[in-house]
Amino acid sequence: MIGIVLVSHSSALAEGLADLVLQVSGEDVRILPAGGTADGGLGTDPDRIAAAIRQADSGEGVLVLVDIGSAVLAVRAIKAGGDVDGVDVRLADAPLVEGAVAAAVLAATGADLPTAAAAAEEARDVGKL
Repeated sequence: MIGIVLVSHSSALAEGLADLVLQVSGEDVRILPAGGTADGGLGTDPDRIAAAIRQADSGEGVLVLVDIGSAVLAVRAIKAGGDVDGVDVRLADAPLVEGAVAAAVLAATGADLPTAAAAAEEARDVGKL
């Protein structure tokens, strides 16, 4: 089963979303929060993100969703730096909350990484009203 990592500048946001998504998708999906800095502040921590990616990987790949722009840069730097070599990491261009829910629900059914990533990205176009 694929893993999912939720990257946010806020640890509370990442942890709360991980809790929500696990309740919707079920406990079988590996969903790891990677939010905030090592000292508990706002920001991103490359070591925390890389560790979450490695922990989420079961050999089938990891989908990463992010909150805002600089988190994208952090994930891209981790991938380029070789910190997660050997892990198939896909960074989704998707809304964090809706994308995480869509991807996790599909992951729970055994969907592969491209399918879950596509579901996350399609969530961008789903209206709320």
